[in-house]
Amino acid sequence: MTQRQLAEPAYTPAYISTLEAGRVRPSDDALRHLAKRLGVGYEELATGRPARLATDLRLRLTEAQRALATEGAEQAAGQYAGLLTEAEAHELPEERAAALLGLGECAVETGELAAARQYFERAEGCLADAGAPLPARVPALRGRAVAHYLAGELRYAVYLLESTLDELNRGGLHDPDALLLLYASAIGPYMDMGAHARAAQAAELALSLAPSAGDPALVARMHRSVARTLLAEGRLAEADASLAKAAELYRTLHLRTELANCHWMRGYVCAQNGELPRAEEEMREALSMLSATRAALYSSQVAVELADVLHRRGKSEEAAGLLHDVLDDLSSERGAVHSAGAHRLLGIIAEDARDTEAAEEHYVRALSLLERAGAAGDLADLCRLLGDLLRRTGRVEAALDAYRTGLGHRTAPGTTTLGPAPAQPPL
Repeated sequence: MTQRQLAEPAYTPAYISTLEAGRVRPSDDALRHLAKRLGVGYEELATGRPARLATDLRLRLTEAQRALATEGAEQAAGQYAGLLTEAEAHELPEERAAALLGLGECAVETGELAAARQYFERAEGCLADAGAPLPARVPALRGRAVAHYLAGELRYAVYLLESTLDELNRGGLHDPDALLLLYASAIGPYMDMGAHARAAQAAELALSLAPSAGDPALVARMHRSVARTLLAEGRLAEADASLAKAAELYRTLHLRTELANCHWMRGYVCAQNGELPRAEEEMREALSMLSATRAALYSSQVAVELADVLHRRGKSEEAAGLLHDVLDDLSSERGAVHSAGAHRLLGIIAEDARDTEAAEEHYVRALSLLERAGAAGDLADLCRLLGDLLRRTGRVEAALDAYRTGLGHRTAPGTTTLGPAPAQPPL
């Protein structure tokens, strides 16, 4: 094509010559004219990126989401890492943030909490730099909070979740998906801090906000197939719309972890009310849902709660076996509160078997884990158990010290020591 052919009818060959020489920058109108004459997209000519690059990346991001929701974190992590490299190379901030978020979710499920926090922080920063609104940043904020919670930093996790909820609800940003993520994620920290009233309220709000879809996996697969067809036909805007629907459904699938937490919470409430058969049923449902998503760390935590119910139902041998199975997956850095819970319950089972030495050893291990995490409600209860054991074995002064420690950590029911509860959404 000659300069004259490219320029006509709106411009002159001399103008094309100055563009080719780099002496002037073309206006938007000139770029659109040139793109039409050359048979390429305006965006490709303006940015140097192929028109379908971003859409293709988004397609592969939904495939990584599907892998995380159905095949597990290890399979998805490799896909997300490759996508991150491409998004950074082509300077695509939204796709880069999505890949970082996916890597953070994978790291949480495999228990690599320090790496998870870094991924979430990078994703949040990327979105903020791109001017994304708060609801779009919620998954990254929530990811940070969950990583801090699982590392035993309860108060900071609750602060992140509550402050984000408050900002959303007071600002009128009632995004159902964002609110569901935040309320469901707050349940665990609330429970561990002894804030049972707030935990119960968060569970009910999460369940009322949960999206309903007949079979989201099938619908998402359909949208992905449609997107591929549209992409092949060059209908990029329609392909993007289908991919957005598929991504939303895969997020719904990934919410199985969050909804499992709600069953977990219901089981806890039933156990507190003495409804042990229903509590066991709810917790087994939660454990089954979490095992299906290969969420190993969460599964271990629910297993501790289920073991407590089994012990109270007279199934102590099964409970002890469950606890020994999960202790290898928990530590002071990974699930400190539930690691302490496992040791506490093993101590109670040992006491029932009149093995006071083993019971004391488990209680002391639990105490050191809880002091690091700052789990006030659990600390007070454990100090009472340890004090009772010490008193029964004749060590009265040591028992008094344990009781005093417990009184120092006493917390009022339904509070987090972080101030008033966040504003609620209009339902």
